[in-house]
Amino acid sequence: MGKVKGATGPLARRPDNSAFKQQRLPAWSPMLTANTVLPFFYLMALICLLLGVWLLLTVQSTQEIKLDYTEAGTCNECFENTLTSCPFLFLSPGDVFFYYGLRNFHQNLRRYMDSRDDTQMTGRKKNLKNPSSYCKPFSEDPNGLPIAPCGAVANSMFNDSFTLTYHDSSRLSPIPVQLLRTGISWYTDKNIKYRNPNINTSLADVFEGTGKPPYWAKPVYELDDSDPNNNGFINEDLIVWMREAAFPNFKKLYGILNRAGGRFTEGLPVGNYSIQINYNFPVQHFQGRKEVVLTTLTWFGGRNYFLPIAYLVTSSLILLIAVALTVLWWKFGKDGKNLKE
Repeated sequence: MGKVKGATGPLARRPDNSAFKQQRLPAWSPMLTANTVLPFFYLMALICLLLGVWLLLTVQSTQEIKLDYTEAGTCNECFENTLTSCPFLFLSPGDVFFYYGLRNFHQNLRRYMDSRDDTQMTGRKKNLKNPSSYCKPFSEDPNGLPIAPCGAVANSMFNDSFTLTYHDSSRLSPIPVQLLRTGISWYTDKNIKYRNPNINTSLADVFEGTGKPPYWAKPVYELDDSDPNNNGFINEDLIVWMREAAFPNFKKLYGILNRAGGRFTEGLPVGNYSIQINYNFPVQHFQGRKEVVLTTLTWFGGRNYFLPIAYLVTSSLILLIAVALTVLWWKFGKDGKNLKE
């Protein structure tokens, strides 16, 4: 019996007399017995074990070296913005990715993360010289000029620079290792989120009337002297830094090995290398640490053991539960003893 249209009372709210609305559709209700549940537990334990071992072998196939240069060994001059050199031995076929890492640097603080103006960095002219109030106290320089880019995030941008050198035993002079300094940011950040103001003049003219962040040595339109197309709000070092890290210990991409011709087409050959570091970013005030990371990547990413270990631990727990349930079933449930009075 369907609903009576136009009627009032309880019958007006009665659902249609259909199989779906009256819950008469056929359904499958599985019977959970030991013969069906226990094999499922053992199968899941085996699957997690295989996935964990596979991911562990994949992670171990990456080559990675980390160098903590906070104090550069026994070099006390590093706190005086000088150059220092860190030698090491490395071998890596294929693509090599160069990262810088920071420890005990909390980019995830709410006030710090809010201290920025994304609208300003989209290149809108009306926002270029009218930064958001969230940027205070980094919205104006001592001369009263609006800061571009404003905020604490941009002001604290990492500014150490690195030069990687290969010391070939067959040659007297060392070979500089070229790193690609573009193509290191997300495509959406580079081409959509961050844009320079659309004015048919030079960048210096575009940013005229603005000031640089207090801790910066150069204005935003002079961040990259070697590539004029990598300046302004679309500078990739700036873009990488502006994507805040979720944890206090993190690393960010600095460059990628340039394999286009030359000595390094197949990757970094085995040998001695040194990194010349222009030490500009102080960390001793917040008890932080700095490091450089050279690594290869797989389809799984870099060397991160969290997921493989999580699968192995999950497999062990499922296996223990399956064994415990098997013992209980064998002792109490196999012949129905648990049903007897």
